[in-house]
Amino acid sequence: MPSVIVVGAQWGDEGKGKMIDLLAERAEYIVRSQGGNNAGHTIVVKGNEFRFHLVPSGILYPHAQCFIAGGTVIDPKVLLEEIKGLEEKGIVLQGRLHISLFAQIIFPYHKILDKLYEERKGDQAIGTTGRGIGPCYADKASRIGIRICELINPTLLEKRLRFTFSLKNQELQAIFQHAPLDFDTVFKEYTAYGKALSPFVGEVEKIVGKACRQNKNVLFEGAHGTLLDLTFGTYPFVTSSSTISSGVSGGAGVGPSRIDHTLGVVKAYTTRVGAGPLPSALTEQEKNLFLDNATAREIGTTTGRNRRIGWFDACLIRHAACLNGMDSLALTKLDVLDTLKEIKICTGYRLRGQLLDSPPPLVEDLENVEPVYEILPGWNQSTKDIKSYDQLPEEAIRYINRICELANTPLSILSLGPEREKTLFIQDLLKK
Repeated sequence: MPSVIVVGAQWGDEGKGKMIDLLAERAEYIVRSQGGNNAGHTIVVKGNEFRFHLVPSGILYPHAQCFIAGGTVIDPKVLLEEIKGLEEKGIVLQGRLHISLFAQIIFPYHKILDKLYEERKGDQAIGTTGRGIGPCYADKASRIGIRICELINPTLLEKRLRFTFSLKNQELQAIFQHAPLDFDTVFKEYTAYGKALSPFVGEVEKIVGKACRQNKNVLFEGAHGTLLDLTFGTYPFVTSSSTISSGVSGGAGVGPSRIDHTLGVVKAYTTRVGAGPLPSALTEQEKNLFLDNATAREIGTTTGRNRRIGWFDACLIRHAACLNGMDSLALTKLDVLDTLKEIKICTGYRLRGQLLDSPPPLVEDLENVEPVYEILPGWNQSTKDIKSYDQLPEEAIRYINRICELANTPLSILSLGPEREKTLFIQDLLKK
């Protein structure tokens, strides 16, 4: 299978970064195609931790060509800082990192408005990262956005930015009584960013499309999780891009017929960062049985916030499997459950006396569902050093099998820790 999409099947933070890193060993092309620096992937290699926000995490493999496609939104300052940080660690990016001409640019007014609108929402706030992602996508939809192809052309940048600046300063002053931004300062700063990024800019979609036609190993790196999808997620507590497989394909400019396999990454339990419902959330008593956030590695890569934790929710995974057309599962962080005597799985919801097997579209209903649980025995022993699937405790295998049964999706990868070597491969996804 030469072309594989990796998507998160929950609310993000499922461990996509590690899966992409592992698959990148065989991939020739790695593509990031939606979202912005509100995403975060953490990779641990030989005890060294790498944190990614915009650059595809496959960049750690010297042979890989990495692409930031047109469906993304880019904060050039953040991207340049990320490039510099990787280069300081000895990672060569020149000639290997390629940025699409079609990608949209985040400006200071996007970040300011992001925070101001979030504050104005009060108790309706969704817990945005405040990095300007949503306002940038909104400008894209309003046809007043500015793209990489204009950023690297100072004449066009000045033309586009002057027009947009007048609108944004009116919005800042009239709605929020915020001081206007200075055009000359921003234009000078972003002209410099365009010059610094121009060596990385190229015809990304044309190169990736050709690679797919030639049956090269191409890995599409999804950001965020299915339940944060702008259309089908737990709206309005969602991100501002399409996070499902079709959104990844569309953001990369690649037709769905070119995709051979969709891998859905799921945790062995459920987490979420920010506001919004979490039906299978641990009770206060159950939190005392579970590992703390630091030990369980449940602190957000991008936000630094503790993630809320819940039991595995099969309702959500069935929904994700349907939306993504998932061909297999990568199950992560099974080791976090090693100390539990009993483990719950949410198999359905009750709402006003009715049994549901998928999440309702109204967030008010999802906040009020009663999770239906089945309880499985834990294995109460460490799985971190297990080298083959058949060495797993019987109870762990039973738990995994039940998850796959409920998701109606087979397992292809099992992760037992953040390190590369703590991974069991049940199926090869990329050709050798």
